[in-house]
Amino acid sequence: MKNINYNTTGTCARIIHFTKTDDGRITNVSFEGGCNGNLKAISKLVDGMTAQEIHDKLAGNICGNKATSCADQLAKAVMSAE
Repeated sequence: MKNINYNTTGTCARIIHFTKTDDGRITNVSFEGGCNGNLKAISKLVDGMTAQEIHDKLAGNICGNKATSCADQLAKAVMSAE
């Protein structure tokens, strides 16, 4: 099991925390900053998914006129985890 802290770019959330289990599942997702209610919901919805599943669902989502979003940053974060 590995605990990961990912510094985001271009979003209101500053850091994403999560655990990658030995079998490759992502759990315990939490965000510092951002839209609290929405990010709690995303965290619950992705709990137990693989990095690839999360990436496939969330990559490319944007927020307003930004080129990224907290969901997009989560997709990047889980794929960057070793």
